[in-house]
Amino acid sequence: MALFEQTLGSCCELYNAALQERRDAWRISRKSINFASQSAQLVDIKGARPEFNGIYSQVLQDTLHRVDKTFKAFFGRVKRQAKAAARTAGFPRFRSRSRYDSFTYPQLGFSMQSSKLQLSKIGKVKIKLHRAIEGRIKTLTIKREAGKWFACFAVECEAKPLPVSTEAIGIDLGLTTFATLSDGTEIENPRYYKKAQSRLRKAQRKVSRRQKDSKRRRKAIQLLQRAHSQARNQRNDFHHKTSQWLVANYGLIAVEDLYLKGLASGMLAKSVSDAGWGIFLDKIAYKAANAGRQFWRVKPSGTTQLCSGCGSVVLKSLSQRIYECPTCNLTIGRDENAAINILGLGLSLQDATYSIG
Repeated sequence: MALFEQTLGSCCELYNAALQERRDAWRISRKSINFASQSAQLVDIKGARPEFNGIYSQVLQDTLHRVDKTFKAFFGRVKRQAKAAARTAGFPRFRSRSRYDSFTYPQLGFSMQSSKLQLSKIGKVKIKLHRAIEGRIKTLTIKREAGKWFACFAVECEAKPLPVSTEAIGIDLGLTTFATLSDGTEIENPRYYKKAQSRLRKAQRKVSRRQKDSKRRRKAIQLLQRAHSQARNQRNDFHHKTSQWLVANYGLIAVEDLYLKGLASGMLAKSVSDAGWGIFLDKIAYKAANAGRQFWRVKPSGTTQLCSGCGSVVLKSLSQRIYECPTCNLTIGRDENAAINILGLGLSLQDATYSIG
């Protein structure tokens, strides 16, 4: 692991140096520097700094690619800011060694040998494969997270088509239940962060009591990071499994187009962040696109007040969880009623698209 730490440290130093060079070149002479010009300097850098000779050349090139992507993303934000009068785009920042946590090998920089990974310039490393790797490996990223090391493979594989489905579903997201479907199915809200809060508070107190820059404080920080990591990984696993189940079973999925930034800054900010609706919907979106399913985001306004049976509007407070319509005598769960309305809006968008096409 010492070689991993050394590689990370050198890559972090190169990242910051490349960032500084771009900033200085623009500030002093209004000159833009691209990836090609910085990559051409690697030979001279290796000659002047022997420690860089112990790092695979394309790992160093990937570090410069990251700087290049960072600036491209920054300029993209500047353009969007100018069009939408948004807030100031954040300028690329330097990285500290404690926050530079990964380096990437291309396909030719590593190989798999049984339960060992052969890394160029580092050697053989034992790994624990959680499942068999399918497809053609494109890149390998060595990642440090909460004091542990992970090997993350990017794989190219053939898409496996799902059976054709004519089923359609509407989804109403909530906090009492994570999601209510238009067929009445309720998906429980796991509340991983809330369940982990007691453990997180204890870990945070340990960090606060330790002397700054001490070895014991670093260990306490790792324990805190692992507690956060566990809750985050549980939530991510739940999102993946739930989104995959939805995409596998339904040909059309309609969801609310929520203003998540506003919800995440209000009174229920902690609960909304714990649910992770935005990440969940993004997972459904890309999985639906890959599987050839239809995914629609509809405006949620009025879906909880509109009767899904007759279309009447019945105003109700948030505390009323049962929807009762005096016009058609429909009695149904408030969230299920909203999910049926969301499905109706999704189907109307589908019909409009087909009629235009």
